[in-house]
Amino acid sequence: MNVLFLLFVALIIFFLAGRFYARYISREIGEDPRGTTPAVAYNDGRDFVPTKNYIVFAHHFSAIAGAGPILGPTMALLYGYVPAWLWIVLGGIFIGAVHDFTALFVSMKEGGRSMAEVARRTLGRTGFKLFIGFTIIMIVLVTSSFLNASAVSLTSLWPLAKIGVKEGETFLKTVVIDGVAMGRIGGIASTSVIIITLFSPILGWLLYKKNMKISLAYILALTVGVASIIAGIHYPVTLSPRIWMIIISLYVLVAAGIPVWVILQPRDFINVQILYGGIILLLLSVISTGFNGLRVSLPAFNLQEGARSLGLIWPMMFCTIACGAISGFHALVAGGTTSKQLASEKEARRVGYNAMLLESVLAVAVVLAVGAGLGFSDYKSIVWPVDPAGESNPILAFSLAAGHLFNLGLGIPVALGTVFGILMVEGFVVTTLDAAVRLNRYLLEELWPIILKNPPRLLKNFWVNSGIAVLLMWALGYSNAFNVLWPIFGTANQLLAALTLFAISAWLLLRKRKNWFTLVPGIFMLVTTIAALFILLRNYLTTKNYVLMVADLLLLGLTAGVVFLFVKTFSARKGALRV
Repeated sequence: MNVLFLLFVALIIFFLAGRFYARYISREIGEDPRGTTPAVAYNDGRDFVPTKNYIVFAHHFSAIAGAGPILGPTMALLYGYVPAWLWIVLGGIFIGAVHDFTALFVSMKEGGRSMAEVARRTLGRTGFKLFIGFTIIMIVLVTSSFLNASAVSLTSLWPLAKIGVKEGETFLKTVVIDGVAMGRIGGIASTSVIIITLFSPILGWLLYKKNMKISLAYILALTVGVASIIAGIHYPVTLSPRIWMIIISLYVLVAAGIPVWVILQPRDFINVQILYGGIILLLLSVISTGFNGLRVSLPAFNLQEGARSLGLIWPMMFCTIACGAISGFHALVAGGTTSKQLASEKEARRVGYNAMLLESVLAVAVVLAVGAGLGFSDYKSIVWPVDPAGESNPILAFSLAAGHLFNLGLGIPVALGTVFGILMVEGFVVTTLDAAVRLNRYLLEELWPIILKNPPRLLKNFWVNSGIAVLLMWALGYSNAFNVLWPIFGTANQLLAALTLFAISAWLLLRKRKNWFTLVPGIFMLVTTIAALFILLRNYLTTKNYVLMVADLLLLGLTAGVVFLFVKTFSARKGALRV
């Protein structure tokens, strides 16, 4: 099928959803543009900071997007591009964007509290304990998955012949392995990530302490991004994946403890310029190649092979593609950082719903890029290697596909396009990591007073809580391959989304407002993810992966407890499903 047709249909549907469905939901949940937000009411200059809408959007979008809408669709394309496209479009509109918008709105109305705190207000103390325990496990899974993917991608190599160049005819630094000249693609991204991270505090100081004009900030951010790529071409940093895991872990430990304006916000602001640019290049390339008749070359349906590697398309594809369709992690970002930065209540829809739609656009573009820009044999060898010692590298698969698409559509050299593709992902993997570890720090700070009568002073220290989150992330990421971690992360992530939708439904119920648009998607996601957990449990028993087996059982147990409390709350009131 022509890539242009698939893109235009998706864009039209997304536009209509943002124009009509989002506004319907905003009316039903009680949006009040005159309401005072937590950022204004509790401004402390550290976590609660009223921030301009476009900066909040940049932070929120880069934090929720990360590598998720690239990695998930790339992995799930094994089932075929038609099922992946349908789930992204329909799931993004009716489940994902609704989930993000309502989670952000409810968190904001509850004083910037996390969804775990919202669960406490609707389900009581036991509900809070179960919800926060589940959330901490989920964040450890997402951070360990992204840590692993990041470390592998930063060391990516690919044969020069498959890029279409010869040794000495490209800017890529090369290494010969078994007689094959390989280009060091990952090293360029490594240098870029280091430079952007080191420059972020300077930009943060200029923006928040010196009130730099936003137009100058955009120019400076773009300049830093371009300069970091040029520096990476000349001076690529090459380290082993294990060393990168340690370096990234130490970085996020620092980033999770310092004020958001020092690294988190300015780093997101710089990185989002690259991601925005990448999305524009992807869309322009798809449009250009589509007019020239480019078709998706990967199979439309490949259910049997997908089932062998991942499991039955239901429920496993609905968990493999998380970001881009629906992601529980988004609620953590909404309740952890974004709700503390909105200066007006009306911005919840603009940031929450629209950022999710933009992420879905990115996921559709990824499906089309990988589906049309990479041969099926290359796709499988990179993402689903037959060799047990081979490491799955979906970031490289997407980057190569993007490079070929940029070349076909815009005439950009394949090598340069591939580097830009890997930078699109890599900067945001690290961005997601530092945001997620900060969120886990918040959750641990909320947890200790609940389980301990008098928590020791040590457990109140944000460096200690950040350290616990980082240590758990590193240990799990170090001991498991990416393609082993992703299915249980995706399932836990989608299960958290289901529980979040239930918590929001209960919140709306208690205020006598309609809740069908959150409860029905919540039920679907709950059934889907529980089925996936049982399938994964069987796999872990077969492969004797006892660590992930324990994580699976904990998720099932915590979910059962939360669902029981939801049912009890709903059954105590008539008309639980309000339409």
